[in-house]
Amino acid sequence: MTRPRWKVAIVKDTATRKLGGHALQVSFRGLPGVEIVALVDSNPENLEAKLGQTGAARHYPSCAELLAHERPDIVVLCSRHPGDHLEQVRLFAGHGCHVYCEKPVATRLTEADEMRRIAQTHGVQLALAHPARHDLGYLAMKRLIEAGEIGEPLTVLGRGKCDHRGGGEDLIVLGTHILDLMTFFFGAPDSVIADIRTEGRPATREDAAAHRLVEPVGPALGDEIFAGFRFPGGVRGVFETRRGLFDMQAARENPGLPRQMGLAVVGTKGVLSLRFDESTGPRPPLLISRRPCAPEIDAAYEEVPLREERTIPGAEPLDYALCGQPDVPRARWFLEAARFSAWDMIRALEDGRPPVSNIETASLALEMIQGIYAAHLSGGRIRFPLTKREHPLGFSS
Repeated sequence: MTRPRWKVAIVKDTATRKLGGHALQVSFRGLPGVEIVALVDSNPENLEAKLGQTGAARHYPSCAELLAHERPDIVVLCSRHPGDHLEQVRLFAGHGCHVYCEKPVATRLTEADEMRRIAQTHGVQLALAHPARHDLGYLAMKRLIEAGEIGEPLTVLGRGKCDHRGGGEDLIVLGTHILDLMTFFFGAPDSVIADIRTEGRPATREDAAAHRLVEPVGPALGDEIFAGFRFPGGVRGVFETRRGLFDMQAARENPGLPRQMGLAVVGTKGVLSLRFDESTGPRPPLLISRRPCAPEIDAAYEEVPLREERTIPGAEPLDYALCGQPDVPRARWFLEAARFSAWDMIRALEDGRPPVSNIETASLALEMIQGIYAAHLSGGRIRFPLTKREHPLGFSS
């Protein structure tokens, strides 16, 4: 499917306060063949600035108003509250619009299953904002693993941000990135075991009802989560999040503080490691140890040189002045990965293929999250795909 112009609409309602985003509202800006036709925002404040940031030609106060006057090809859903997504997807897919959606995709696997059905019924693509799949560092990490630079992969170790949301909220808000990268590298897991703690004791389903969330992303459980996955080829995966290991305020005052969030892959000949870092300094380095032993023994890590060779013919230069603006991460690499993610969606539509990050891959990350809860509550191993699609915590957020 090729078009002389791709008409893109941005849905970003600032009437409800949300934490940071992935710069979805500027991801399509400056791409060749793209026209940002409109911004939907029920909040009339600072409209000129918001239109300027997104590059949108017009403003509408509601999605209904947008659809009454415009026929966008792609609609960008910027809400990081997963409970917003299903009805928005239903509305726009019903009008034949492809959708680019913020993560987490949904609070429950049943909602993601319904989004998949809707997209299939209406013949539209549903892309998800897991931009790490398009980051230069994680792509280089994937290539080095596949090239055998660390030998046979044995274990992939992932952590969430481990800040004040550590545990269940960290799992769905930020763990979704880490779990998605695990599947990007190694495919769908076979099974999971898990241990979840609340104040040091095994968490119960009743604890979930009292779990205080910073944002409406529930249901969630625990302030400590440890999960072990088995991936194809015998690769083991570990995901961990603990509340309070990372002090956000201290990190702002000292950008050099090490980050918890990220991924390491241990192989028979070495280790690769890359952290998520949202600071304004240099991008987080991709590190490699070529020691065929436990990483703490005689450890020696070197930085892997990264060189951007991807191009988007005809694209305007990225405007790095956007970094740090409202809901745009300060780190340049986020802006770069977000643009390549948006460009991949356009190319996918033109090539007749799913985007690299799509409803299937996002649903898989959510399935892993629900699998963690199911494994902990059952006290045993849970196998994928999940036959029980309802959320194991079983209540409405």
